[in-house]
Amino acid sequence: MDAKFLDILVCPLCKGPLVFDKAKQELVCKGDRLAYPIKDGIPMMLEAEARELAPGEEIK
Repeated sequence: MDAKFLDILVCPLCKGPLVFDKAKQELVCKGDRLAYPIKDGIPMMLEAEARELAPGEEIK
């Protein structure tokens, strides 16, 4: 994922920053504890597409 692209993307719920998890191909919002998947190089930035992080799941 292009670093410049990451700089402009924010969480659609809280407008907070996202962290790219390369191994899982997800963009993670630490504040809302949601992970948005990246499918075929396209971030799926809909709340319905996000998964909740499990309790204790480490955010990298």
